[in-house]
Amino acid sequence: MPKSKVRKKAVYTAPADRRTPVKVKAAGPSHPVYIAVMLGFMLLGLAWLVVNYIAGDKVPVMMDLGSWNFGIGFALMIVGLLMTMKWR
Repeated sequence: MPKSKVRKKAVYTAPADRRTPVKVKAAGPSHPVYIAVMLGFMLLGLAWLVVNYIAGDKVPVMMDLGSWNFGIGFALMIVGLLMTMKWR
């Protein structure tokens, strides 16, 4: 039986007009104040929840907020965690 001929395909190259070079700015490390604020939000949220559990009925502001204390504490921690996405 005769051997079949193998067809060679041309190597694909993208058109020159679609290849526009993009310059990327080199981002340096985050400012130390940014890191302090980020960690501060997370620790403040944790402290808010701990104080709510331990002495929430003795602190007038927390007593007035009631169940909103959980929302405030978790919101502060989430803001700190969202800030970690921009941390370099």
